[in-house]
Amino acid sequence: MENFIVSARKYRPQTFDTVVGQSHITSTLKNAIRSSHVAQAYLFCGPRGVGKTTCARILAKTINCTNRTKSIEACDECESCKSFNSGHSLNIYELDAASNNSVEDIRNLINQVSFAPQIGTHKVYIIDEVHMLSQAAFNAFLKTLEEPPKHAIFILATTEKHKIIPTILSRCQIFDFNRIKIDDIVGHLAEISKKEKVKSEEDALHIIAQKVDGSMRDALSIFDQMVSLSGDNITYKTVIDNLSILDYDYYFKVTDALLEKNTSSSLLIFNEILNKGFDGHHFINGLAEHLRNLLVCKDEITLQLMEVSANIRERYKIQSKKTEADFLLRGLSLLNKADVQYKASRNQRLLVELTLLQLCSLQGNVSGVEKKNEIISSPKSEALNSKSETINSKISTPYSQPTSSLPIVSEPPVQKISSPSPAKEISTKPTNGKIPLKGNMLSISAMTNGNTYIKTKNQTTSPSSTTSEAKDLETAWKDFAESIKKKNKINLSSTLSARKPMMEDDTTISFSVLNQVQEDEINFIKTDLLAFLRSEMKNPGLQVKIIVDKHDTERKPYTGEEKYQHLSEKNPALNALRQKFNLEIDF
Repeated sequence: MENFIVSARKYRPQTFDTVVGQSHITSTLKNAIRSSHVAQAYLFCGPRGVGKTTCARILAKTINCTNRTKSIEACDECESCKSFNSGHSLNIYELDAASNNSVEDIRNLINQVSFAPQIGTHKVYIIDEVHMLSQAAFNAFLKTLEEPPKHAIFILATTEKHKIIPTILSRCQIFDFNRIKIDDIVGHLAEISKKEKVKSEEDALHIIAQKVDGSMRDALSIFDQMVSLSGDNITYKTVIDNLSILDYDYYFKVTDALLEKNTSSSLLIFNEILNKGFDGHHFINGLAEHLRNLLVCKDEITLQLMEVSANIRERYKIQSKKTEADFLLRGLSLLNKADVQYKASRNQRLLVELTLLQLCSLQGNVSGVEKKNEIISSPKSEALNSKSETINSKISTPYSQPTSSLPIVSEPPVQKISSPSPAKEISTKPTNGKIPLKGNMLSISAMTNGNTYIKTKNQTTSPSSTTSEAKDLETAWKDFAESIKKKNKINLSSTLSARKPMMEDDTTISFSVLNQVQEDEINFIKTDLLAFLRSEMKNPGLQVKIIVDKHDTERKPYTGEEKYQHLSEKNPALNALRQKFNLEIDF
């Protein structure tokens, strides 16, 4: 059997220029070598698989190269480079601190430091996973790390810098390695695919790059796994099936169902996702990411924030044109709320399904523009259907000249509506038992006891009408405050009752609060508040804008601690009483 070498080892970078995604570090190290300002100790820290140990080896190789190129790279031809490439260099000593973390191991290392190199100018000591050293080992290493021999250079590598004691950190030059960007990983995998003569779809490489969280070593391991599975052809379908990744198509289909207010389809898609073994929490987070990407697509400038392939990006652009920004923002708020509540929920599936139903209703409130020519339906709609032809034949004149065959209700009286434009004729085409009227907001109720009532937009319906009347803003707001008071939310109820809301225009309500805490509390129940006001005021397009009153110079006590401080300032005896009896206050 042929000796197989994994891609992470086979294609490990051998020069600074071949290191992927860490140009800010490689350029600094090359300049240090060029100007002979190489420090005695370096600390390379960052996530796994981003090139810490690789850069340490390249630095050690380049320092001892006797014939460096103009770009400060090792020549791979001198005796030092050849011994390094073959793995027999005596100038490089690697220590795994995970298994050699005692004081004795550090003492053995210190004893070796005193010996000068036989070939080259420096001996480089690479200590990997240095955070695993014991406290005593760190202390034993301090003096040698601070004042090593001229030929000794220490390179420490770790994934957990916070575990290293400050006295070690102060003696090192610290380099923070970044997670490798998705585009850089995709480009590197594409190059390796060409070298290995493997056909790979760009979407498949993007999925691999997104899965590894910035680790090139993990990406190469998954690449080898996919090659073993599918041979010389890596497809998008193969990758998502074997890495247990939820396909983009599901999120696109769910979003289309939400936009169409198709609750049945959205619930069935979610059921299919559960049957495939995916978790509901994973679905919520994925859908939130999908809506976030749609919001990003709204502006060409923010497209760079999307880390997806070109084909997927085009699909996002197409779907983003169908969505409103308000729907996306409110949808993200609902999904974020469901994400927080998911683990605490006893019926997690119901929580996700309820969230999907709420998302469907959001689209209705955003894009479904309510017609101002509101038709008042009667409980006796069948009577209207049976007599619609008779009414249509009689209504043929403009509304300013009511037909004699249609009796006008006397209480309240019919108002004449002036308009700069000529009066328009009433449409004679019935629609589902309702008669839409063109012109200045006229509507006809169904016939009740043989009488038909004509009313303007601002008039109320007949006392016999069963349609509930819309409440004014102040009454609806007060009712909501009372409802949450019954739920033991007394402070929030007091906040809502302290000031009166104002109607800026037909759809915008502004409400001022004293501080940021009150604003956050109202925003937490804003969804319920909007639903209540829209229902009570019969205005589905309402929005609430919370304003922090910055002109209120007097800072009123709000929290329990603030109230106690306010009272103690007025009555110093309160503090004396608390100290005398050693009382504790639960804020």
